Amino acid sequence: MRFAFWRKGEGEIPVRNAAPAFEPTAPLTDTRSPEIGDIDLREIWQTLKRKKRWVIIPTLCAFGLSLAVVNLVTPRYKSEARILIDGRENIFLRPNGERNEERTALDPEAVTSQVQLVLSRDLARDVIKKNKLAENPEFDPVLRGVSPLRSLLALFGIGRDPFRMTPEERVLDAYYQRLTAYAVDKSRVIVIEFQSRDPELAARVANSIADGYLVLQQSARREQAKTAGQWLSGEIDGLRKRVADAEAHVEDFRSKSSLFIGTNNTTLSNQQLGELNTQLNNARALKSDAETKARLIREMLKSGKPIEASEVLNSELMRRLQEQRVTLRAQLAEQSSTLLSQHPRIKELKAQLADLDHQIREEAGKISRSLENDARIASSRVDGLSNSLDHLKKQATSSNGDDVKLRALEREAKAQRDLLESYLAKYREATARENIDAPTDGRIISRGIVSNTPAYPKKLPIVLIATLATLMLTAGYIATGELLRMTAPRASAIFSSVPARVAAVVAPAAAAAPVVRDTHPELAVGVSEIDQLATELRAAGEAARKITIMGTGQNETITLTALTLARLLARSAKVVLVDLSPSSPTLTAVSVDPAAPGLADLMLGEASFGQVITRDRLSSVHIVGAGRSGADRALLQSPRLTLALDALLRVYDHVLLDAGTATDLPARLLTENARAILVPDPSMPSEARARMSEQLQAIGFASVTVLERPSQPSDIQTGPRVAA
Repeated sequence: MRFAFWRKGEGEIPVRNAAPAFEPTAPLTDTRSPEIGDIDLREIWQTLKRKKRWVIIPTLCAFGLSLAVVNLVTPRYKSEARILIDGRENIFLRPNGERNEERTALDPEAVTSQVQLVLSRDLARDVIKKNKLAENPEFDPVLRGVSPLRSLLALFGIGRDPFRMTPEERVLDAYYQRLTAYAVDKSRVIVIEFQSRDPELAARVANSIADGYLVLQQSARREQAKTAGQWLSGEIDGLRKRVADAEAHVEDFRSKSSLFIGTNNTTLSNQQLGELNTQLNNARALKSDAETKARLIREMLKSGKPIEASEVLNSELMRRLQEQRVTLRAQLAEQSSTLLSQHPRIKELKAQLADLDHQIREEAGKISRSLENDARIASSRVDGLSNSLDHLKKQATSSNGDDVKLRALEREAKAQRDLLESYLAKYREATARENIDAPTDGRIISRGIVSNTPAYPKKLPIVLIATLATLMLTAGYIATGELLRMTAPRASAIFSSVPARVAAVVAPAAAAAPVVRDTHPELAVGVSEIDQLATELRAAGEAARKITIMGTGQNETITLTALTLARLLARSAKVVLVDLSPSSPTLTAVSVDPAAPGLADLMLGEASFGQVITRDRLSSVHIVGAGRSGADRALLQSPRLTLALDALLRVYDHVLLDAGTATDLPARLLTENARAILVPDPSMPSEARARMSEQLQAIGFASVTVLERPSQPSDIQTGPRVAA
């Protein structure tokens, strides 16, 4: 932000008597803040420590109340029995049709069905009767007396009136309230849990339920076998008569049609046909084999190829001839290595080889002619067997019709006989099962035992849960309130914890330095213009929360004017003076901590709000310095500075910005929701002052006040402080 106005040359004005001659108060405690943009967990912890009574007292109350409740409730003891559903039927007790088959594994639905059998009312009645639960006041509320409150609730339809229920319904209702049966996941185990005030009764009832379940299964098996035996007995009597009639019809028809049975339960004609057919096939095979071998040998002889048929090679004569031939060829090969082809010895060996080859071919021809003779003999046998077979076929054709009728009668008789035998076997098995205690599909793998530890209520978990829940709820409520306060909409997430820290800094400083409400000796007599301006700013209220003080003259005169105005406003309000000009020796001199960091250190994250906020030695004004000397002024262009000023506006009644000449500051930082106080150079003409005021209003200031003259160093006097 730059002003194109006339300026007089700047000169150094010494600051005299800027600080009083007494020792400064102790600096503010250095409280490290978290990194900008993080949630201040330390601040939340400090809040919890401050409000620890609101956490400890409800937690102790919850602990005592839960402890009293769990000790007043009548305890119940639980006993548990377990049953394994594994299909324990012995292989020797299975029906014949299932002995060689794998039993189908029980699926989850079958196990769940067994759980429902455990919860059946028939089993419940047997257990109640066996353990005399109907005579126990725990299971019949009428025996121990019904409370008036329960009767009153029953009138309004809340709950059931015990007097309107039968004794059996009351006992069953209490029985099922204390019984729990379920299947263990991914297994075939059924768990039976029963609770009672008497631990021995709980164990006895759980075991009675398991035993009763097995008895129900055995009874169901016996009843099933008995019913099957009665039905099979009636069917067997009728089947016996039908089997006898069918077999009588078969024998009568066989004798009339002369269809006698030979070996292998076949008729004589069929047996003869089968034998002739077998012989005929063998003869045809011999004929075909002989003809094929003879033809193969003849083809080898005609083509001049080596005779390699098995019949030729297996001949004894052929084997000797082949051995001689191999010997002669070996000799020929040996002699050829030293003798020429026209040598008499070579010719002799070749002649012998040729004679052996001729003998081999002659012998092969004889074997071929022998095979041809065998083929002719087999052909004659085939013709004879074919004639005999045709004759038997003619005879069998005449009896085929009778044979078909006979086979039909035999099938009927066999079917009746097989059915009778099957029924007889099943009847014997059913009658045997009626008289034996066949094993059931389940077996008890764990019986209920007497427990000395109450299952209800669980004292330690209930007390711990109630206590911890109260502790977490109260602590969470306080922490949530603190987080909501820290993350209010006006502050950015980067400075979400800033207001709390600024308030923490303001409170002790305000307590340490009471507001001076009488006359201030540090103000000169001639500051009536500043005094009148302070009165106007107090009357403006919210419109004067942010005040920008700038000028065209020397920076120290602007700083002195801002300090004087801040001290006047601090009489009845909380005021902070923020130095946006280059580091001012005036503010450093009046600060209780001249070495304190400033805005530059805050922007770099090297200091916290608790460290950059100091206090005026002679008033209750809080001061935020510019920072270390030589810091980069570009840091003041950061949007974090705007967020820091917003945080200060939420805590202080008036925030005064010492902008100096405002030559390197962003306009929005100074003008947004702000009033301007212009400190001109004394030699600046009135026309230039008016033009400058108009331009400041044009760039965004709500109002602009132009002072006649700035405050001078001589306006700041030293003197004793006056307590409020």
